[in-house]
Amino acid sequence: MNGKTTHDKKLDAELDMLAATTMKLQAEAQKILAESRWYPFVVLASVFGAAIAVVKLLH
Repeated sequence: MNGKTTHDKKLDAELDMLAATTMKLQAEAQKILAESRWYPFVVLASVFGAAIAVVKLLH
């Protein structure tokens, strides 16, 4: 036996699970940050596109 008690093994498993969850949340946060950088550009392009469409319709 390696000298670890059942409690130690459970604690190690829980710490591994928490580490995996933390890495998953970090990856999701990075994805959201990457998407949020482009959001203002998309909104601005949409506003300009709508304005151009309105101007074309009025002329």
